[in-house]
Amino acid sequence: MATTLPASAKERAQIAASAEIGRNIQLFELPKGSRPHDVAPAPDGKIWYTAQRQGALGILDPVSGQVVQVPLGPESAPHGVIQGPDGMAWITDGGQNAIVRYNPANGKIDRWALPADTGYTNLNTGAFDGQGVHWFTGQNGIYGRIDAATGKLDVWKDPKGRGPYGIATAPDGTVWYVSLAGSHLARIDSASGQISVIEPPTPGAGLRRVWADSKGDLWITGWNSGELYRYRPSTKSWKTWKLPGDAPKAYAVYVDERDKVWVSDFGDNSTRVFDPKTQTFTARYPGSGEGANVRQILGRKGEVFLPESGTERLMVIRTDVQ
Repeated sequence: MATTLPASAKERAQIAASAEIGRNIQLFELPKGSRPHDVAPAPDGKIWYTAQRQGALGILDPVSGQVVQVPLGPESAPHGVIQGPDGMAWITDGGQNAIVRYNPANGKIDRWALPADTGYTNLNTGAFDGQGVHWFTGQNGIYGRIDAATGKLDVWKDPKGRGPYGIATAPDGTVWYVSLAGSHLARIDSASGQISVIEPPTPGAGLRRVWADSKGDLWITGWNSGELYRYRPSTKSWKTWKLPGDAPKAYAVYVDERDKVWVSDFGDNSTRVFDPKTQTFTARYPGSGEGANVRQILGRKGEVFLPESGTERLMVIRTDVQ
């Protein structure tokens, strides 16, 4: 059952003061203790986020600033959330070791628990392939899929063991994931479930997140290397750019509808924008507070969402405002 969390007078004042911190930036306060991890656009203009520490799906109305949190179940600790082709929120819930689906039309929650013999998988993120099948990763060394139409769930082990983390779908419907501990890129064959492993140019790079641009090129962050990578499947080639600063820690990556690449950097507490045309970092957005920790980035046309797990805020950047 969804509950609206009341804001104190101080919190309301803080929201009012920070709601417009820049001409193209809005900052929203989220519930204390929520530790928002991932974020996704909802079909009705609202914004979903995973309240990892509170076992809930958060729903933010950016017009009113109102936040509702929907409890996902006992022991819930959600990590990733995306909008499915059915318009529902699909959540990788590490605490329940299950894929959870929330229907915004009626509040119904469905759960698909992973097989008992998989053990604790540390579920991470999800993506839909070109056929509408949901694929997911688990940092303890697995990847899998669930067909919502049939309820059939399959799980495979990554050949290198621990590490499967970020996952994304290319324009042609192919699903790719990266392994943080295994430090590799993997292409999933949707029919068989088998993967092809591609090694990055930097050994031990710690590939963390991946996203595809409109041409099908993959953009990948190297947590250990502090680098941004582009892998071009058409030529099987890599290109690398070091993030600015003395000790960058590249975490989240997202490519917007203009093909601009957004990268969060824990090293200097900021999110940077990279322009592939000029091959330069063109903008920097500092965190709204110390240790903002943007662990994932998503958005929709004209907007980019930066969930700050460290400050428990959501920064929304309007890219269509000059």
